[in-house]
Amino acid sequence: MAEVLAPLTGKIVDILVSPGETVEEDDELLIIEALKMENTVYATCSGTVKEVKVNKGDSVEEEAVLLVIE
Repeated sequence: MAEVLAPLTGKIVDILVSPGETVEEDDELLIIEALKMENTVYATCSGTVKEVKVNKGDSVEEEAVLLVIE
């Protein structure tokens, strides 16, 4: 099981995956806006999305757990 962490502090603009969805390493998972720039968060491993811990519009701190891949 792997936790995907926020690379920086920002706001969740879009979530591109849902629980139960299969992802491959380097797939796009979600988009965080910080300093008026959109930053894509990629899968660190292959697997199935077990849980998405954030919602669109949420503010997150750096290294917050965004989702879990199993």
